Amino acid sequence: MVDSSEHTTKDRQFAVEIAPLLFDLGKPRPTTRQFADLVKAAGADAALSDALRRADAARYQEVRCRSALNHVKGMPFEWSLNPYRGCTHGCHYCYARRYQTQFELGSGDEFASIIFVKTNLVDVLRRELDRPSWKGDQVVIGAATDCYQPIEGHYKLTRGSLEAFLEFRNSVGLITKGPMIVRDKDVLADLTRGPGCSVYISVPTVDEDAWQALEPGTAPPVQRLRAVRELVDAGIRAGVLMNPIVPGITSKPAMLERTVKTIADHGARFIGCNVMFLEGGTRDHFMRWLAQEFPHMVEGYQQLYASKYAPASYRKEVQDVLTLLRKKYGVSGRNEDDAEDATSVTREAVQQMLDWKRKEKGPT
Repeated sequence: MVDSSEHTTKDRQFAVEIAPLLFDLGKPRPTTRQFADLVKAAGADAALSDALRRADAARYQEVRCRSALNHVKGMPFEWSLNPYRGCTHGCHYCYARRYQTQFELGSGDEFASIIFVKTNLVDVLRRELDRPSWKGDQVVIGAATDCYQPIEGHYKLTRGSLEAFLEFRNSVGLITKGPMIVRDKDVLADLTRGPGCSVYISVPTVDEDAWQALEPGTAPPVQRLRAVRELVDAGIRAGVLMNPIVPGITSKPAMLERTVKTIADHGARFIGCNVMFLEGGTRDHFMRWLAQEFPHMVEGYQQLYASKYAPASYRKEVQDVLTLLRKKYGVSGRNEDDAEDATSVTREAVQQMLDWKRKEKGPT
């Protein structure tokens, strides 16, 4: 009889259910739920013993997904698809950081250094799109973590998903910071001419200091905007989300104006924006980062973010200023039919813009 104390950490990996095989085809990939259970039982290092390392510092854990399409709440869309979990872009404000805790992992460095790859995603997606119960609702790709982060160049799960949506005549939206998207402009153009496609490139600011501080693993903003120009020239409805506006860091009036002007110069079809919100693990990580990089802002942030969102009055002020800037540089709002884009620039918004230019201290 073997004493239980002799069981090693490696032994506990058998907590992951393994289906019997007629031939030895290698250890099957765990589901995301099984992986989370293993991390809880044995720790991340044991769970990641089979993770792949590539040229960067991240570890890539291949997993199986049981479903591809996710029904979401609290978003301006109902269905999402995410080929990857975790993101090497490592943006400090990313709201998806809090989701890493679902895998018993931290929302800090582990969000950017442990990436889950859903290797069976395209096959599962095709089965779901083929179900009689599927009504063909628009699906947004990359809403949680970036679908064109560098590892997409190897796995091509995003491209495979786009090809499946085209085959099943299903409209899509796509959110990314990755210039790699231009690789797939052929499929995106076919989707645009067919069931429908909108591309949202995230460029919160063109200021290089702010970019390098907030988005350490991303391509330069102007490189992303060149991708916007290439997509628009290919006939694709592509625009920019200035998400998020980070108070005191990317909210400075001159910086906002320079960003909107540069976006307009690159031919974006629309601009959208939201002020950053902080919740759960994202809040914990961001405030630790802020204390290290901008300690003089911590007290102001604690007041501004007494709850998940900045005050409604502050958010409205930002939206009014961005509306003014969009009109000045001739770019539509996120909804091209949005009447606000043409009519809601008021004297009050102009005055707020002037007031902002006088502010120099604290989160503005």
